[in-house]
Amino acid sequence: MSTNLQELLDSNKQWAANTEAREPGFFSRLLEQQTPQYLWIGCADSRVPANDLVNLLPGELFVHRNVANVVVHSDLNCLSVMQFAVDALKVKHIIVVGHSNCGGVKAALLDARVGLVDNWLRHVQDVRNHHHEWLDQLQPEQRVNALCELNVLEQARNACQTTVVQDAWARGQEVVVHGWVYGLHNGLLEDLAITAAAADEVAPAFQTALRAVKRRYEQARFSQLSSEAS
Repeated sequence: MSTNLQELLDSNKQWAANTEAREPGFFSRLLEQQTPQYLWIGCADSRVPANDLVNLLPGELFVHRNVANVVVHSDLNCLSVMQFAVDALKVKHIIVVGHSNCGGVKAALLDARVGLVDNWLRHVQDVRNHHHEWLDQLQPEQRVNALCELNVLEQARNACQTTVVQDAWARGQEVVVHGWVYGLHNGLLEDLAITAAAADEVAPAFQTALRAVKRRYEQARFSQLSSEAS
């Protein structure tokens, strides 16, 4: 790779030319307005490119990413993105997206010391600590992905509890919060069924989704134990 990153600039020129050839006037139209219907809150992992995973063009998906797709009420960066998306762009869907084998989640699970990010991952460790009794019952190889999914549920609930979303719901604005997980092993997104469109839907949606996650991992654990015993 060159020191001036010319290969990336060349790739950009090719992408722009291909895009304009495929859809003449695309960039002129894009310049005039930004009207995405979706806000994606995902992990910063380079293997999880938001637009590509859902096959959306620039301008169709508003994106915020951080390590381990965390939504906390003290993170003004995330909250500012959410407020602009909801209040200015009028997005209708907020999707919190985690992914399997997440390095940040794994570090939080194992108390691995990485550096400054350890302080950020305390939020994921809080999720681990809250669910530690159940996680400890799983096979060791199941725990990382199980915590990835639990983290999505908790962060989606946090998104619902922000002043941004609560205020939108209070004034009757249509905003639906979702929680998804992406499988690095198969390229597929899975809806974890924590879906809320009003304040009174948050708690039951969370509990239903939590039961579903636990049931799925427990069934997998029992199947594995039965297979090993036979």
